[in-house]
Amino acid sequence: MAALTPKVVAPAATAAGAGAATGPLRGTHPAVRIAGTLGQRVLMLVVLLAVVFSAIELLPGDAASASAERGESTADLAERRHLLGLDRPVWERFISWMTALPTGDLGTSARGQKVTELLADPLPNTLVLALSAFVITVVLSLLLGCWAAARPGRLTDRTISHATTAAFAVPEFVVSALLLALSLWTGWLPAVTVTGGDGRPATWTMLIMPVLALVIPQTGWNTRVVRGALADQASSPHVEAAHLDGLPLRRILMSHQLPGAVPAIATGIATSTGLLFSGAVVVETLFNYPGIGTVLAGAVAARDTPLIAGVVICAGAVVSLVLLAADLIRHATPGVRA
Repeated sequence: MAALTPKVVAPAATAAGAGAATGPLRGTHPAVRIAGTLGQRVLMLVVLLAVVFSAIELLPGDAASASAERGESTADLAERRHLLGLDRPVWERFISWMTALPTGDLGTSARGQKVTELLADPLPNTLVLALSAFVITVVLSLLLGCWAAARPGRLTDRTISHATTAAFAVPEFVVSALLLALSLWTGWLPAVTVTGGDGRPATWTMLIMPVLALVIPQTGWNTRVVRGALADQASSPHVEAAHLDGLPLRRILMSHQLPGAVPAIATGIATSTGLLFSGAVVVETLFNYPGIGTVLAGAVAARDTPLIAGVVICAGAVVSLVLLAADLIRHATPGVRA
């Protein structure tokens, strides 16, 4: 466990991630660096989509056989494969899907419905879930990280360090299962989500358990990032000078350490966005939440490649925008060079 202390791992991990993203563009104009970073994000997303198409192709069965009804003949399956385009090479289907993407066409699912229509309701639900968890995670991480940094080496610092390490070490499905059991035992909050006529949770209280299941692990990680970034800044010359001048510790923390730690903190928080979306797949399934996680689970079972790719591109676009925002913060922070 000692190897996971925030003072060592968190700053190093975030700095490495930031450097890897923009290292080759160092020394160029900020606009060029940002454009280059955006190009890298887009390229990575295209590669990810190619991997998705290839991975689904390697799974046993296909969308035609997964949606087949009892008693269908081989000829019927062959006809369905032709209608779904499954008799074409996977690379050809991928290029066809990608060329239609700029027009907003995400293809047609194995059930014959437009992917955009299938995601019209679940995607906003997931965005509400992820955004709520993201905001709460940021606030808690900053509060806990600053609280621990204001008392370095003391009981508060050690307690927060151990607690957040344990929180991050527990997977989302374990946290979800514990919260689900707690909800069923106490009856204080809804254990499962019931949707209304508009396809959204019937009451806002049904968001609490799924949000907590995402917040707890991510707060553990990001608190370590905040604490580690502030610890790095504590040894900076201007911070040491502030101590020699006799400034209050709180003022040193907020006015001298925190501004310099913003780039590392922004990068760590932005990175956790992807983990929020990946965790949402498990959390939404366990709590019966009507989001893209539930759609994705069903799409994988049905070998529905266009629907899976649609979920991936939507989630990837959101994560890429958050990462781009983190890059902009790093470039805009005085004294910081990417």
